[in-house]
Amino acid sequence: MTSGTTPSPRRRRTRERLRTLGFLSPWLVGFTVFFGYPLVATVYFSFMHYNQIQAPTFVGLRNWKYVLQQMPLFGPALWNTLWLVVVMVALRVAFGIGIGLLVTKVKTGAGFFRTAFYLPYLAPPVAATVAFVFLLNPGTGPVDEALSAVGIDAPNWFNDPDWAKPSLVLLSLWGIGDLMVIFMAALLDVPREQYEAAELDGAGALARFRYVTWPSITPIVMFAVVTGVVQTMQYYTQALVAGKLASGVSIGPGTVIQPGYPDHSTLTVPQLVYSLGFQNFNTGAACVLSLVLFALAMAVTSLLMRRSTGLLTAED
Repeated sequence: MTSGTTPSPRRRRTRERLRTLGFLSPWLVGFTVFFGYPLVATVYFSFMHYNQIQAPTFVGLRNWKYVLQQMPLFGPALWNTLWLVVVMVALRVAFGIGIGLLVTKVKTGAGFFRTAFYLPYLAPPVAATVAFVFLLNPGTGPVDEALSAVGIDAPNWFNDPDWAKPSLVLLSLWGIGDLMVIFMAALLDVPREQYEAAELDGAGALARFRYVTWPSITPIVMFAVVTGVVQTMQYYTQALVAGKLASGVSIGPGTVIQPGYPDHSTLTVPQLVYSLGFQNFNTGAACVLSLVLFALAMAVTSLLMRRSTGLLTAED
């Protein structure tokens, strides 16, 4: 009598699968709409000649050959992007840990320092870049005036190809508030008993950081490095705005500004993608650049996530 009312094992497994798919459906829809379809479409258009007006036509590997062999700005843009990834991410992580240690150790005025370091991060990217370019304006900026007062010749900052990228790094360090908060929370979570035991063993400040602090915050460092690499691979707004402001070109309706001032030193791959796709209407080449950037981001992230890099241990 029970065999007619009890569902078979196959029907139970089907119901469990449908229930699981029901719970996963919001993520599956979001993944398909915002990642899966754009990725497939990007691969498709990379083999097409498409100007966003006429129907796409198949051209094979012509777009790939143009980008990888004939495009003169691909090399400088790729170099600038990789330079920013290495230098900016490393300095932001180191600076974030340093500021986090400073704020957690300060006994008086800790709230003031937390607010002072976090406020620049709250500024919108365009507004923060405009303010920073004004501060570093050659000759008339407050920073140059302060350096001149102590007898130091200031560089041309965003107007010098050798100093343009370091100036962008300084801009990113100015808005270090996000990493400061993350590392401050990680540092406060380190058990105090371990510090006390290390002090009883005679460990100094550097030894306590190496053997107590660093192993405890390693997963947070990995998170900061991976997210920093992904964000810097998409670096666009600050470099574009800083270059436009430093060039002194007035921006009005219909004005087309070539990115990368000065001398393509601030040109990044995302800027080149936008210039090709939305200014020159070369969608195929823009898709090729996007795929190259995606492949680089995946390769660097996979390399960082390997335990052999030293950032992850067996316990992580």
